[in-house]
Amino acid sequence: MKLLQELYGQGLLTEQRRNELQSHIQTSGKTEEEVILENKIVAESALFEMKSKVINIPLKKLDQKDIPMEVLEMMSGAAAMNYKMVPLFRKDNTVGIGMVYPEDITSQNALRFLSSKDNFNSEIYLITFTDLNNILKQYKTLEIETKKALEELGEDKKETLEVLGQDSLTSRINEDAPVIKMVLVILRHAIEGNASDIHIEPNREKLNIRFRQDGILHLSLFLPKSVHASIVSRVKILSNLKIDENRIPQDGRFSAKINDKDIDFRVATFPTLYGEKVEIRVLDPKEGLKSFDRMGFSKRNLEIIDKALKMPYGLILSSGPTGSGKTTTLYGLIRVLNKETVNIVTIEDPVEYSIDGVNQSQIRSEIGYSFAEGLRQILRQDPNVIMVGEIRDEETASLVTNAALTGHIVLSTLHTNSAVGVIPRLIDMGVRPFLIPSTLRVVISQRLIRTLCQKCRKKIAPSEKIRKYILDIFETLPDDVKKESAIKEPLSIYEAKGCQACNFKGYKGRAGLFEVLAMNEELIDIILKDPVESAILKAAQKAGMLTMSQEGILKVLEGETTVDEVARVTQEQ
Repeated sequence: MKLLQELYGQGLLTEQRRNELQSHIQTSGKTEEEVILENKIVAESALFEMKSKVINIPLKKLDQKDIPMEVLEMMSGAAAMNYKMVPLFRKDNTVGIGMVYPEDITSQNALRFLSSKDNFNSEIYLITFTDLNNILKQYKTLEIETKKALEELGEDKKETLEVLGQDSLTSRINEDAPVIKMVLVILRHAIEGNASDIHIEPNREKLNIRFRQDGILHLSLFLPKSVHASIVSRVKILSNLKIDENRIPQDGRFSAKINDKDIDFRVATFPTLYGEKVEIRVLDPKEGLKSFDRMGFSKRNLEIIDKALKMPYGLILSSGPTGSGKTTTLYGLIRVLNKETVNIVTIEDPVEYSIDGVNQSQIRSEIGYSFAEGLRQILRQDPNVIMVGEIRDEETASLVTNAALTGHIVLSTLHTNSAVGVIPRLIDMGVRPFLIPSTLRVVISQRLIRTLCQKCRKKIAPSEKIRKYILDIFETLPDDVKKESAIKEPLSIYEAKGCQACNFKGYKGRAGLFEVLAMNEELIDIILKDPVESAILKAAQKAGMLTMSQEGILKVLEGETTVDEVARVTQEQ
């Protein structure tokens, strides 16, 4: 609500009126600009001049007659209308783009896709609703524009996709098909935008392409429904899946060199009402195989984990919801343990990254090769270190515990909301309480939190409500942590603003929030007598464990993230 705040700061709105309009925006689904103009608070020209200063993008005043038709035809009328943006001019390889909402991530993603597809650089300008509507009148009908866009996609362009591991004949045949250009641009666009997932989703009228960036799903572009079958078939060919089977889900993977980077892609298809949905997980080894000391653990937590890794046997568990980085953490631990004298064997579903020197196995539930069955076989491979992708049932829990008891370091994951929840969960899965203290070394519970863009973050004084939220959590910290992170008055924090460097999101990248629970004498006593979460939490905090909320507030005070982001992630628990 930056524009309303700016109007309030200029004395053009009372606090009550500002709050009323903010509530109206949240309930109506309209934008700030639309509500401000509807209520005639300021004129359109004054509003957009103010917005230009707020977002630091120049306002372009223009006459639609000055824009040649060949420039307008660089973008379809449907895209211009949907994303509220139009091409204004072309000079050599640079295209000026007028946007009503240049701060909108969806519009930014669409522009990046178009510039990548047509190989041009863009200069972004702010334009008014009136100028946009005048330019839209020049566009041809949607049917003609869609036909032209598809013809352009089918033109011969010098774009290639080197699929690693496929024979040259298959690769050459597929490169000749026009659809490869669409799939290549989608994949390249996802990689350049640091997306972790690509969702190809058909609906009644069009094909939506959505990317998950920094943990948040964004609509990036849409394509005509007519290209859906071709795109799905192309992805299936790359993944060695059955092209003619669309009644049941299929899983596959492929590797490709894009922008001179070797990237792995994990593919899952899913039949829906309007056709097959495809989910593609982007697996960049440089991102997924981080060294352990780069994961954001505090000094205390690193010491606890390092001590556990040096023990000759024991169980180390990582917990958290899907997508919280559990597997990345386990791979980081494996990289520490991976030495020539150590035999490491894993059983995973799926194998996300290939690690040199590690024996990795993929489960096949359709033929009875489960985590439990795989673990039985692993124990016959003379392992020093065992990694089990996930503890899903009582049988696997029992086998993992016994493996840890019989001289192996065992790494695995468990779905719980917190570190202290792991112990009651193991007991619920049939592990006897007296076995837990002698096997469980460390529990690492985690979430991923978006970090502020360091180029545009804005220093502010928090509101009374946020100030109280910070201070209440800060007071619960251990005394030694409070001394190290003393709050300086007047209290200041940072908020997300948005710039071109972060695609106007205000956030760039993610960091981990961790709870690291280590076994001690008091915990052992609680586990054997009455292992309830509240008692375990109290003992863990007494021993110095920080909760995710506490770690989050420390990151807020250090300017790494925002209170809103901490609340979003920790309230999911």
